[in-house]
Amino acid sequence: MVKHIVMFKFLPEAMGRTKKENLEIAKNMLEDLQGKVPTLLSSVVEINSENANPDNYDLVLVADYNSWDDLNAYIVHPLHKAVGEFMKDVRESRACVDYEY
Repeated sequence: MVKHIVMFKFLPEAMGRTKKENLEIAKNMLEDLQGKVPTLLSSVVEINSENANPDNYDLVLVADYNSWDDLNAYIVHPLHKAVGEFMKDVRESRACVDYEY
């Protein structure tokens, strides 16, 4: 099994929307991949709490795959690529950790 953890820090404003608006759009887009990208076994998408440290990353994706090949298939899947295109315009930074378990 492979765990894929990605965190995003969003811009205060982008594409004519607030950070909060873009966070909700991103969360919905990522959650919508479940059941549509065959190699994605499970995923959780969460937005950092307004009560948490503002220096934290804003959004996290935690996803599971059967293998590295499955993760790589997810990465190039057209629906995932569409999310990536959106993220490029609204994010300040990205951090990722992938590991086997």
